[in-house]
Amino acid sequence: MRYVVAGALLRERAGGGRELLLAQRSYPPEVAGLWELPGGKCGPGETRAAALERELDEELDVRVVAGAPLTEQVRLREDLLLVAHWAELVAGTPRAVEHQDLIWVDAAELAALAARGALVPADTAWLPELTVALDVR
Repeated sequence: MRYVVAGALLRERAGGGRELLLAQRSYPPEVAGLWELPGGKCGPGETRAAALERELDEELDVRVVAGAPLTEQVRLREDLLLVAHWAELVAGTPRAVEHQDLIWVDAAELAALAARGALVPADTAWLPELTVALDVR
């Protein structure tokens, strides 16, 4: 089985609550313009944690430490599984290196994006878990 890893990166919001980082896809055409948790494919012999840390460095120009996996896993193809891990930002400010844009969203903004169909469909598997994490006060 091969893996694609995505990072759930949270930060504390200035006025209280939490925000989640989303990245806007540039390609492929069927998901271009949609929002997702940033990440990418695991390389040969690479752990999921190491792949996530490398991918977020490449895509966002930040250093993160990969944490625990989120509960859901999404089968993209017979041999390809999408998983997400919590990620802690340890250095840098995220910038869109390989995406059209980046946004920080709270639980209500995440729900609004989902309701509009503006999220990459595979990432909607994590909406319940992400919403709970964002609602913690």
